[in-house]
Amino acid sequence: MNRKSNRRVRRKKSLAILAPPRSRPHSLAARAYLEIRNQILKGELPVGIALSRRKLAAALDISVPPVSEALQRLEREGLVESKPRVGTRVRVPTRRDVEDRSLLREALETQAARLFAARANAAEKRELRQMGRRVDQLYAACEKCQDDREFLFSVNTYHLKLHLHIAECARCPALRDAIEKEQVLVFNWLYDTAAQRRSLASNYHARLADVLARCSPAQADAAMRQHIRRGLQEVLSGLQRFGVAKTGWRHKPVTGHSGRNPGKRS
Repeated sequence: MNRKSNRRVRRKKSLAILAPPRSRPHSLAARAYLEIRNQILKGELPVGIALSRRKLAAALDISVPPVSEALQRLEREGLVESKPRVGTRVRVPTRRDVEDRSLLREALETQAARLFAARANAAEKRELRQMGRRVDQLYAACEKCQDDREFLFSVNTYHLKLHLHIAECARCPALRDAIEKEQVLVFNWLYDTAAQRRSLASNYHARLADVLARCSPAQADAAMRQHIRRGLQEVLSGLQRFGVAKTGWRHKPVTGHSGRNPGKRS
């Protein structure tokens, strides 16, 4: 299989991973949205990089209008930002952005943890424990292959799956939908990627899973709260290197990016 075919296979897998099960991509705009979002989450389109509709369309082998629609959706969701006569870029999160998203995530996921402890059955608790151990193993492996964006993407995808498993087993569809709608897990992923936070303490998720599986709802709440707060300061410190240019940010250089720059807005 040649290199182009390999890229095509990886692209299809990425779309399948992040597409919500009830809304598989059925239009060019939906496909462009998922493709661009995946590239942002992988760090291939890093925080602060300028986005060109024309170049993105060429890379995705589609026309410009679906890409424009996808970027508008990403802007509404807070993943990209635009300025008149300046351009569009992957949004540079402020300290307030990170803190607000962390508070929202804490409110939603601690409640999910309480309900999981009270409502999940034995099989679901066993599965969570297995997933917790697996996530820790995958993050440990990340330390040896930090330049492999596809592997890091798969690890973060599995991490997201673990947290959604907790929400689904809480048996409160409105809560699970709120976690997905507000994209609290996606933003946590984005901030971790931007801050290059890839190594975690050993048994970090296994310990969380164990508390949720065997302890009281109050103890599950406390464990999840501690889990979410633990990395906040590390992420904030990692994002300090992204300054906002005083004269506009179209030409602001982005450090730590080895891929192609999609360039200025077309």
